[in-house]
Amino acid sequence: MSITATELKENLSKYLLLAATEDIYITRNGKVVAKLGSPYSNLVETAKNMAGIIPADITLEEAREERLASL
Repeated sequence: MSITATELKENLSKYLLLAATEDIYITRNGKVVAKLGSPYSNLVETAKNMAGIIPADITLEEAREERLASL
């Protein structure tokens, strides 16, 4: 979503609530100057990307040992 800086100032509480679920790009004079978003969104994406990295047939401890042995 893209909004103007004026719109953000006038409806800050609304956009703070929306920022929990989507990124909001703030524009000034037609150019993006800032991005408002959840500080946890990158963590969620990282967790989603990591799902399935460790095979289901080994334990976390075995995966850790295998990783350390390859260093």
